[in-house]
Amino acid sequence: MSDCLFCKIARGEIPCRKVYEDGEVVAFHDINPAAPVHFMLVPKLHLASLAEAEDDHVSLLGRMLVLAPKLAREQGLENGFRTVINTGKGGGQEVFHLHIHIIGGGNIPPMVRRG
Repeated sequence: MSDCLFCKIARGEIPCRKVYEDGEVVAFHDINPAAPVHFMLVPKLHLASLAEAEDDHVSLLGRMLVLAPKLAREQGLENGFRTVINTGKGGGQEVFHLHIHIIGGGNIPPMVRRG
């Protein structure tokens, strides 16, 4: 998709602080980090959200999930990290290109408050 922000980043048309890149994915630091380490893992293939994933995306999605902990460790997150995939407007997605947030370092509050 030519006007998609993350497609433009993946094509190198918009600069980013890159963490990783290969033929299928790119990872880069979030411009508004929620924690000391906050980067996103984005497929180069435009896929609007996780809700649009189909059987032929299994390999790509699996690759992204296996790559996430490797990149997290390389960014210094030895004690754990959070992965977040916001899906659709109701799920808080702001950029409609599938992406996985990898967040960690510092004091990360729980996702859901209990009691």
